[in-house]
Amino acid sequence: MSSAETTGAGYDGPYPAPIEVHGFTAKPEWIDYNGHMNVGYYGVAFDNALEVFMVDHLGLGEVQVAQSGQGPYIIQSHLHFVREVLEGAAFYIRVRLLDADHKRGHYFAEMLTEADHSLCATQEALFMNVCHETGRSIPYPGWAAARLAQMVQDHSGLEPVSQIGQPIGIRRK
Repeated sequence: MSSAETTGAGYDGPYPAPIEVHGFTAKPEWIDYNGHMNVGYYGVAFDNALEVFMVDHLGLGEVQVAQSGQGPYIIQSHLHFVREVLEGAAFYIRVRLLDADHKRGHYFAEMLTEADHSLCATQEALFMNVCHETGRSIPYPGWAAARLAQMVQDHSGLEPVSQIGQPIGIRRK
């Protein structure tokens, strides 16, 4: 695969399993009236980590949009809140790619504290490659599909996590 066929970002693998994105801190403006990080900012943090995951490892995301006019859209997301994140707390996000096909990817991410690596939240989501000109899904270029397949393979040996695939609803006994 020549570099002209790619965005110039990312690489062909092997990929770390899982991929860790460090450097997050719960900002004062992210704190709500309950004294902890507001639910919306968990999504912001997961999204920021996803962009690092996409660009630095796969060559997708913003660089893909700039070069080809197509890029990933989140089409479904499920957040699971496990523990409060307080103002000033440092945290990181681990991402694993569970599955991918010619247009979509399915990932799972965990937010953990830097201090003691406690789990704070998880996100499971589906993304789809979308052409910005038409607003419709479009297959990934061959190089991107190959990278996604390689990452799925590299992440396939990770231990199962209980939150993956969990339905939402009131559990009755």
